[in-house]
Amino acid sequence: MDTTRNILSFSEALYHLILMMLILGQGVHSMPVPTDVPMCTASETAQYKLTFSGKWTQAAFPKQYPVYRPPAQWSNLIGVTHSTDFHIWQRNEFASNGVREFAEKGEAWTLMKEVEAAGERIQSVYGIVSAPAVKGGTGQMKTEFEVFARHSYLSFLVRLVPSPDWFVGVESIDLCDGDQWKENVSLDLFPYDAGTDSGFTFSSPNFETLPQDQITPITSSYPSHPANSFYYRRLKHLPPIAKVMLTKIKKTNQIISLLVEPTESNLLPTGNEIEEQLINTPLDCEVSVWSPWGLCKSKCGDSGVRHRTRYVIMHPANNGLACPLLEEERKCFPDHCL
Repeated sequence: MDTTRNILSFSEALYHLILMMLILGQGVHSMPVPTDVPMCTASETAQYKLTFSGKWTQAAFPKQYPVYRPPAQWSNLIGVTHSTDFHIWQRNEFASNGVREFAEKGEAWTLMKEVEAAGERIQSVYGIVSAPAVKGGTGQMKTEFEVFARHSYLSFLVRLVPSPDWFVGVESIDLCDGDQWKENVSLDLFPYDAGTDSGFTFSSPNFETLPQDQITPITSSYPSHPANSFYYRRLKHLPPIAKVMLTKIKKTNQIISLLVEPTESNLLPTGNEIEEQLINTPLDCEVSVWSPWGLCKSKCGDSGVRHRTRYVIMHPANNGLACPLLEEERKCFPDHCL
């Protein structure tokens, strides 16, 4: 029921925003262009194909990997093509309410309203980019979009499901290089924390972050709490959890619409993509602290032994360090012997 409502909300938001884009499209060129960034002087529009590939495997990310209720998967992709004076999200800045709702719940309505408001106020948004969810940690989603000189930037987000408020994305990548459009762009994607929920694990219950934190990258050592699902003390860097390919499409005589229907979700990876997914991240065994020493077991006058134990919190995987001894004993003499 929640999934159906989210899909409807996303579709309605998208419909209203596309109407707004069509209305505002005629006046976009009249806005002043910032002078503190390189100016795109490409004379024609360009169309790109976007291919998002999930690389969220249990081999690459074995710690607390979600296998059910729900299993690891990716939300819808939502993004915009825009000018330099708009940001749907920014690293080391606070997430908007729209980004918060999308990162925590996958709901896009508020985010769409924020984009719409920016388009009406400063005409900085040209088009919406969207693609369907991927029902697994791997697989692909594809879509197409258009850019032109005044709006040559692309930004998007995809939520990790399940997660507290974690996502991957691209923030303001410029597809223009002087008077030419880039032919191909390939980017490895890593997880971000939206700074609105303090959960440490993929399946953590809601735990609002107060006060709100900034959007920050999640690394193998940050957050540094051992319970964090991405904390791997032996890794210097996390492997990429996803990848995006942007490929310029050759011009045809077809009319390019603002929104192109997404195609071919959940494609099976082949060739080099399979090789890239054969990443085995070592996961060391994690154990609890020792219990208190037990009672001394002995007859009066004789030495005896007492024991203490600990238990496995995380079993090793992918040639990680094996678990240490889980029980110890030492000599003792009984107290209060009669």
